[in-house]
Amino acid sequence: MPIDTKKMIAEAARTLLLDKNVKRLTVKDIVEECQITRQTFYYHFEGIPELFRWVLEKDIKIFMQDALALEDAEQGLRYFFLVAINGAPYLKKSMQTNYRNEFQDLLVQCVYQFFEQIVEQQHLYQNCTHSQVKLFLRYHSNAVIGLLQEWTEEDTKNLDQIVHSVYLLMTGAVSP
Repeated sequence: MPIDTKKMIAEAARTLLLDKNVKRLTVKDIVEECQITRQTFYYHFEGIPELFRWVLEKDIKIFMQDALALEDAEQGLRYFFLVAINGAPYLKKSMQTNYRNEFQDLLVQCVYQFFEQIVEQQHLYQNCTHSQVKLFLRYHSNAVIGLLQEWTEEDTKNLDQIVHSVYLLMTGAVSP
């Protein structure tokens, strides 16, 4: 069976972040963890930010397909929150590395794209200009990321209520 080197590299980075609590993630750490050469790493990725981008894009693509396949947009949003909550340990560790800014920018982009897909699928904001829609998407993306960064156990208990409130805000059924 052929080895997917990109996946192997991504798994090594995940292991270093989660299991070994590496805060200053380096290419040297990654290549040692998966026992490849630096040349092999750089053949697949320009650097660690590109590795993060690849992992996020790959995971987000699968996630978006699953979330958008749900008939109900509110259920898709709930699925989004569940994935984010379950991925929180990896996200928190990634935010503690020396690539925090790059990772945060990628995360905002991915959340923005997810909400953009919901807006298109649900035909939201039909009476708004393109620049207004972009502003709403930026607002909702950053607001939800802010919620997730401060997420508590109590929030998990109230997940359905929070999802419903966010959904109402996004659809304009309730004003912020």
